[in-house]
Amino acid sequence: MNHPAPSLTPRVDPDALDRLFDVSGLRVLVPGGYGAIGEAIATGFARRGAVVTVAGPSQAKAETLAGALDPEGMRAHGLALDARSVPAIRETVDRAAAAMGGIDVLVNCVGIQREERLMEVTEETFDDVYAVNLRSAMFLAQAVARHQIEAGRGGRQIHLLSVRSQLALRDRGYSAYCATKGGLAMLVKQHAMELAPHAITVNGVAPTFIQSDRIRPHLERAAFRDFILERNPLGRIGEPVEVVGQVIALAAPAGSYVTGQTIYIDGGVTASQ
Repeated sequence: MNHPAPSLTPRVDPDALDRLFDVSGLRVLVPGGYGAIGEAIATGFARRGAVVTVAGPSQAKAETLAGALDPEGMRAHGLALDARSVPAIRETVDRAAAAMGGIDVLVNCVGIQREERLMEVTEETFDDVYAVNLRSAMFLAQAVARHQIEAGRGGRQIHLLSVRSQLALRDRGYSAYCATKGGLAMLVKQHAMELAPHAITVNGVAPTFIQSDRIRPHLERAAFRDFILERNPLGRIGEPVEVVGQVIALAAPAGSYVTGQTIYIDGGVTASQ
């Protein structure tokens, strides 16, 4: 009598489906976490029950946001971070791990832009953008990975990139910014390969222009605003909360099989260029 071969298709676990976007209890470090997007990300994790450490150049600002996220001071922490200094990066990561009892998720929101046209770029400006946008990402990732590997629980690393990791911008001085964001996209891929044996995933999230005080001066210029809106298939500027959802998904069980990827949150800009 012939018996049917056992099915290779696993049974769908309803409990696993319910946990797809559960980040409760995760210990999340958000360097650059009190900017517009960083604050939205830190808030999103905190409201879903994660333990969050916000870090940035101003300890006072980091502590203020942490206090707003968790007035009792048990599940949110604020630390100073000098992203230009590798020893300072390592010290801040160690302090965050000590405060939270470990680090499950890194969400790197550190980044600057210093606009200079090609013929005006200075060594000082290029080196500064490189140090903040790319070198700091390298050593934040390394410092966090040391804690994650030692803990043996796997983990997630997520870097905020930009559509400028793939697209140049006409008639603007974006050499340093595009070069560093493009380099970060490749760093994501390489780190994903090196950390995969430790069950640590590494991904990038790359927004286009997102509503914030930082870009308000640009959007107040009618010609530039119209240029941005005309080339965006959805015809609008994105909101910080629209970045948060993808970051949460990558950090949660829903993102467990995604690594080495850059996900563009751009209203279709990169698909149409």
